[in-house]
Amino acid sequence: MSVQETRRAIKPVSPLREAAQMFCRNRPAIFGTVLLSLIVAAVFYGTFISGADPYEIVWAPQAFPGEAENIPLGTDYMGRDILTGLLKGGGPTIAVGLSAALITVVIGISVGAMAGYFGGWADNALMRFTEFFQVLPALLFAMVLVTLFSPTLTTIAIAIGIVSWPQTARLTRAEFLRIRNLEYVTAARAVGAGNNRIIWRVILPNALPPLIVSATLTIGVAILFEAGLSFLGLGDPNTMSWGLMIGANRSYLLDAWWPVTFPGLAIFLTVLAVSLIGDGLNDAFNPKLRQR
Repeated sequence: MSVQETRRAIKPVSPLREAAQMFCRNRPAIFGTVLLSLIVAAVFYGTFISGADPYEIVWAPQAFPGEAENIPLGTDYMGRDILTGLLKGGGPTIAVGLSAALITVVIGISVGAMAGYFGGWADNALMRFTEFFQVLPALLFAMVLVTLFSPTLTTIAIAIGIVSWPQTARLTRAEFLRIRNLEYVTAARAVGAGNNRIIWRVILPNALPPLIVSATLTIGVAILFEAGLSFLGLGDPNTMSWGLMIGANRSYLLDAWWPVTFPGLAIFLTVLAVSLIGDGLNDAFNPKLRQR
């Protein structure tokens, strides 16, 4: 073995690069990435390229898939093209998932970081506050919030974020409790670093891997939440989404299965792709699983 090969063999691999290599070797995660990429590409086409109107009546109501030319997935109870609805409705649905996940992460990390870092009375107060939200039925609480305010996608995203953050807060607290007394945190405190710098610049970057996994899975949960609220008639009627398509056609399910099945399948595939990516990130960022 040459000197250069020996150096490459003993050269340490960065944790981020090792995680990326682990993720790329995970076939289900790669399948989820490809699947989600295809869904996002279709949604991008429907949102920014296609000029079709999802509310336009194009054919007879409840036309069977393939019954009419250029309407491969059939029509709903009003005669609107289901394929156009899928392409146009994917953007708002995914946007709700991303927005709700962002709200969940911001609230959860803020509460969990303060509780885990300061401990004592701050930890007790913040955890009691977290438990108050955690014991509330999430779907019912979200329904109340959406009902009190106008049922827009913004309101739905905020409601989902508010009911979903306790799990992220508990995970963040556990990571901060584990990390706050490690040597590099003690060293940062010894050189005069303030609490804000230690929390956001020292501890948080090292606690991010499990939080990234949690945020990824939250996107799928938020998409299911939006579909559930729309199914119950609490969706935004002015913005086409996959959940709204299911909710609008739920009363006609026994007469025509396709207006509900195809949006439901789109939601299933999207959540499946996000879940596979989340599992892949979990395996990649978990040092114990890298040895398998």
